[in-house]
Amino acid sequence: MADKKKTTGYHGGSVDTVISVEAVTAQAAAIAQEVQVEDLLALANNDPYLSLNNLRAGYGKMEILHNIDLHVARKQSLCLIGPNGAGKSTILHAIFGFNNIFSGEVLVGDGPDKREIGKLSPSSKLSEAGIAYILQDKSVFPGMTVEENLWMGGFLKDQPARAKEAAEKIFDKYPRLAARRKHQAKVLSGGERRLLEISRALVMDPEILLVDEPSIGLEPRFIDMVFEILRDLQEVEGKTIVMVEQNAKKGLEFADIGYVLVSGELAIAGKGDDLLDNPDVGRLFLGG
Repeated sequence: MADKKKTTGYHGGSVDTVISVEAVTAQAAAIAQEVQVEDLLALANNDPYLSLNNLRAGYGKMEILHNIDLHVARKQSLCLIGPNGAGKSTILHAIFGFNNIFSGEVLVGDGPDKREIGKLSPSSKLSEAGIAYILQDKSVFPGMTVEENLWMGGFLKDQPARAKEAAEKIFDKYPRLAARRKHQAKVLSGGERRLLEISRALVMDPEILLVDEPSIGLEPRFIDMVFEILRDLQEVEGKTIVMVEQNAKKGLEFADIGYVLVSGELAIAGKGDDLLDNPDVGRLFLGG
């Protein structure tokens, strides 16, 4: 008698039968917990720097996010995981201003200095609120040199010379880019392009980095390199990072906090290590 095929995993691990996105969504909804705002605040050390309060957002008139709460402290990292269509990237878009906010708040700041920024334009969120968005992939200008791409990251600076000064600091930090400064971006390896995308976002010296799928399309050796760069930005330079990552294991290994989203709602929240040890999260998202 043939062994019964097992069904497990989502976007990672070795499986005999891959669960469909619809099945993952249904099973994730079944294990959802009632997440209290107090629990989210505790994960952010009761001192959030970035908060979403009862946020409803989407595209056009279509609501994707339903009363989402999110809290992350300064110098913390948060990873959003979940099945395709759960609303992960929509959260990043709502924070940065790429979609419509129907109700709720987006707050940034320390203590009494918090300000509501939901209605600011993306450029204002970068220049005034210190929020930078690092797109999924292929966001560099292929016909421009590495140096010119970095200068483009400083387009909001009041003087071009300041963008060039910021670019030089990045070249000092990343010799790998400095060695390619006069090369067109189209000749870079996948890992080098991702480094350039991250570095271009740093030209404006943001406090918060929104990182969409940092590992997508990369070879394993470059994935490790990118996460090492992000860890340095968090731990050494004190950046706050909110990340969407389909490689859930890698994302949760990196992040201080993890949120599981299902159908535009928060299903589970916890420390990254705790979610890695959660058998339900492991079965659905970690390939085990």
